[in-house]
Amino acid sequence: MRNAFKLACCGFAATLLAGTVLAQDKPNPAVSTRQNIMQLYAFNLGQLGAMAKEQVAYDADAASKAAGNLALLVQLDQSALWPQGTDNSAEPNTRALPDIWTNFDDVVVKGNALSDAVTAMQAAAGTDLASLQGAMGGVGGACGACHKAYRAPEN
Repeated sequence: MRNAFKLACCGFAATLLAGTVLAQDKPNPAVSTRQNIMQLYAFNLGQLGAMAKEQVAYDADAASKAAGNLALLVQLDQSALWPQGTDNSAEPNTRALPDIWTNFDDVVVKGNALSDAVTAMQAAAGTDLASLQGAMGGVGGACGACHKAYRAPEN
């Protein structure tokens, strides 16, 4: 009877420990959602960039759709996706630096610059290859400005 009790206690303790470990590995939904949004940015920018670099043929319709997707993404209210304490010092699955929350006014300025650049991209993308190429610099610069300041480098 004693051995059965010890075995039951050990099993219960192992279950609790496993639950704790699994809970720690579960990504924060705010972090995973904002990363998914960034992947959508990257996917659409990849299509536009491939056309701008002439790695694929320029397609006005495809360029317009990708730019339109970017325009929708910059309009999303992402405020709930950036709660304090979801930086790379607290969350192992993010590269967001803590400076985002201490310099939030600058983050907003950079976000507005991205929105402006995407609006210009949307107007230019379906026009012709030269217009698309001209608009890519503004979008890339806006993305890079935020990433350089507020995203940790990859390991």
